[in-house]
Amino acid sequence: MIRRIKEIYEYRDMVFSLVKRELRGRYQKSVLGMLWTFLNPFFQIIIYTFVFTVIFSSSIENYYIYLMTGIIPWNFFSEALGQGAGSVVSNAEMTKKIYFPREVLTIASVTAKFVNMMLAFIVVFIFLVFSKVGISWHLLLLPVIMLEQYLVALGFTLFFSAVTVYLRDMEYIVNVLLMAWIWATPIMYSIDILDPGVAKLLLINPMTPIIMSYHNLLYYHNVPTLLTILGLLAIGLCLLLIGEAVFVRLEGNFAEEL
Repeated sequence: MIRRIKEIYEYRDMVFSLVKRELRGRYQKSVLGMLWTFLNPFFQIIIYTFVFTVIFSSSIENYYIYLMTGIIPWNFFSEALGQGAGSVVSNAEMTKKIYFPREVLTIASVTAKFVNMMLAFIVVFIFLVFSKVGISWHLLLLPVIMLEQYLVALGFTLFFSAVTVYLRDMEYIVNVLLMAWIWATPIMYSIDILDPGVAKLLLINPMTPIIMSYHNLLYYHNVPTLLTILGLLAIGLCLLLIGEAVFVRLEGNFAEEL
């Protein structure tokens, strides 16, 4: 495993190159270009806020801030997993022609989505500054939660990107899974309104404590418990190790399958 990590690190320039290629190519032919990085979450928040304050009334004060601090991290996870699941398949020609650690493709895909999330958080900070919620020193802990979420997203994506090479339907299955997954995560509602039994069940979902940590830091101005922070780190590392183990196990026949 250590040897593998060193090998991937040696290809860090390739990772950076692929990340830049994806960020540039994403909006290359768009009139507004990178501005969509900010506009997409902005319009998404407006729509969800309208639905949950006008059509389905929510009792959460400053609901748009609560929603914003959850939906932006979710978008990163959803895009990382939804698009990253096909990261090896979509680079089939590169995979067959030259040697490099195939994880580089998945790492670059997830990292590009992570950069997009950080840029989108500029919108969050602007709204926080001009809202009644405001900002606090708790922001200093935000990079910790972001890193833990990155590990979780990368672990899942490594697993599904490897499986997708053998089962192409998996890419579509993941997108269906994500449609249900968002409702099993307390983004548009508070976990406190749920039956205690249901709430405990949702805590099995690793995205639940992650989104709750974002809410605590940015909306409630509370520090997540040490148990939560350490638990998320442990979950992230475990998922990463599992994802990498599956990836390495299946990698041997990638060229033949592609």
